[in-house]
Amino acid sequence: MDHVNQLWNSPPQPSLSGNTRNRAARFFGHRLFLWMPVNIWGVQLHCPHTDDDNRKCSGVLTRAGIHQKTRLVVDVDCFYNMASEYLRCSKCGKKMVAWAHNIVEQLDRDRQLLFPAILTAKLSCDKKVVTLLRQRGLGNSSSMVQKQLEELHGDNYLRKVHNYLSACKTFQAATSSGLLSAMSVEQPPPQTAVPQHRWLMKVYQLDVLQRIDIVKASITSLFGTVLKLDSTKKITKKLAGKSAKTAMWATNVGNEHGQVIMSVLTANEGQGLADMIDGLCRRYHEASVPPPRLLYVDRDCCDSSCVQKYFRSWPFLLVRLDIWHFMRRLAIGCTTDAHPLYGVFMGHLSQCIFKWEEEDVNLLKKAKRAEMIQNHIPNPSDADVVQQIKSAELALHCRRVTRGTRETTSLISQLILSMDGDKGLDILGVPLFDSLRMQGIWAKQSPHVACLQDPDGVQLYTQVGTVRKGGVVLPKYRCARGSTSLESFHLHMNRFIPGTLASDVDFQVYLLDGVHRWNQDRSRVATTEREGQGPLSYDVSLRHSVNRLSQDVLGKDLCTVTVPGKYTGELIGLDYLYSQSTGAPVRYQETAASIEEDVGLDEDYAEEDEGFEEASFEDITIPALQPSTAPQPQVPERKPILQVPSTEEYQQLVEDLHQTQHQQLVPVTCEQATPTAVAKAELHVATEPTRPVRVSSPSDSGPTLAAVNLPDDVSIKWQWFV
Repeated sequence: MDHVNQLWNSPPQPSLSGNTRNRAARFFGHRLFLWMPVNIWGVQLHCPHTDDDNRKCSGVLTRAGIHQKTRLVVDVDCFYNMASEYLRCSKCGKKMVAWAHNIVEQLDRDRQLLFPAILTAKLSCDKKVVTLLRQRGLGNSSSMVQKQLEELHGDNYLRKVHNYLSACKTFQAATSSGLLSAMSVEQPPPQTAVPQHRWLMKVYQLDVLQRIDIVKASITSLFGTVLKLDSTKKITKKLAGKSAKTAMWATNVGNEHGQVIMSVLTANEGQGLADMIDGLCRRYHEASVPPPRLLYVDRDCCDSSCVQKYFRSWPFLLVRLDIWHFMRRLAIGCTTDAHPLYGVFMGHLSQCIFKWEEEDVNLLKKAKRAEMIQNHIPNPSDADVVQQIKSAELALHCRRVTRGTRETTSLISQLILSMDGDKGLDILGVPLFDSLRMQGIWAKQSPHVACLQDPDGVQLYTQVGTVRKGGVVLPKYRCARGSTSLESFHLHMNRFIPGTLASDVDFQVYLLDGVHRWNQDRSRVATTEREGQGPLSYDVSLRHSVNRLSQDVLGKDLCTVTVPGKYTGELIGLDYLYSQSTGAPVRYQETAASIEEDVGLDEDYAEEDEGFEEASFEDITIPALQPSTAPQPQVPERKPILQVPSTEEYQQLVEDLHQTQHQQLVPVTCEQATPTAVAKAELHVATEPTRPVRVSSPSDSGPTLAAVNLPDDVSIKWQWFV
């Protein structure tokens, strides 16, 4: 094949002429992708094999013909075939196929993008299907994607069957009218089954493992001036296998944009996070980035337990307590969150801590008033304007500042007194506070009011855009205060990993890719100019290549991208946990090799579908089947008319027969025949064929006792004795 000039080859299409009869294969043919990089482009590739000393061969690969087998690739709504060329190493003589990943990755970026699939041992998966698996959110499990593929493949197959049978019907009608001779209709080929969801999960793992260095580098290339530190336990319950119950906390560090710059699993907080903190400090130092000025935590904000002691490299770092966690501590003193005054108390508690910037509030009132006038509401009063302003608009267009330690302490004390005792009763007489408990909580938490205050000289608000309301231009702000963004991340983090359990490699793959995509989303939200962001893509290297080519050809960037630096070597996720226990990292290379060889694919594994399956319902109106307790009718026991003796009984009868000197034959009726009287017999071997034998009483008028079919070589003779 010396004249290959295209990668994709379409099968012959059915003729649209009504006079041409098409075979079934023309309706159900698959496309062919022909991958021959050396043949088409003449590139020089090197042997990726290693010897026993782990040294690469690096011999030049030469053409060795076409690989005899083709691969079936799963696409979004169909299948297609892939063929490739054989390559032989000029040094070690080993052969390999050009579609191998260690061969494709030697090509430049332009040609790598032309390769459409991810390969395993038996099947291959198109990268468009892998893109569907990458979205980490609620309900996006591999089982759901597999159901979508089944539906798309089924619809596409039925469309082809419909077209084929419609064409056949036309010729059948012509045959019925005598215009054509009799014809036979080929059966449509059976539909190729879509692989199970377990295989799709393995393909997704292989996809992440092939780009894991870029994913890790994108996480360790992030910085911030305001950091947030928070932990959660819920996600650790999904660990299964050998890592089950080994992690107690999942600790995350975020920046002012909501991005997660580090995520680790650890057995304990405090000293267990020392290595992670040292890695963060080293990252800032090696990148020559100024250290952060502010750190928000949910605990250990002051006194001897302050986390400041672990940041020895950042002596000027200010530590503040997250206000949301502080308010939750005081809310524990309430009897119930269903109390009618609970929401009123929490709203007034926020007002005791914060106050709005008057300049921003007045500008918002002006815009809202102009908007009401445009909606034909003449001369609205100040009360009407305030009533139309929503809390979401206040948070978006207005800035807040803390009131100060003395004023906040005084206002909270007055608030608690104003709603304590009888003043906080509902209509049923239930108080809002447990008075003694609330007093103890406030006495313990009042010293932390100083840890809530905004530090001087730190910019906590960033303008991310503007919007026009009523002809007035309003700024849109993003607040960097507190660790609320991490609480939102913890909610999504639990959705990164579908189902309820995951092995260590599954957990790590989902976590890394989930954090990477989360950071990309936060980066787009933090950008003030949405128009210049370009198409949505999470492939950082692809966006960077497009920008580089665009600068060379068009002289401008087509999309916004931050190129990640080199991976710093910081341990992320389970790698950090294993470093504290076993010391062995997660087995990335072994897992990738096992997937490519299809080792350990358990198709019977049942993955939870995150609530999209119909819940089982037990119908209590259908009782379980129980044994009947009703009295059963008494059926009289029927004695057998003729009892055939066993071998032992027969031998005993023969012995008794020989001992009897005088025998007298006496007619016996059925009523007189008892088992002991009837059960004396003689068996004679005969050559007659099988025949029915009637056994009767000696009397001519006696009833027939039985009818027996005998074998060919056995006859039976009954005699009656008393």
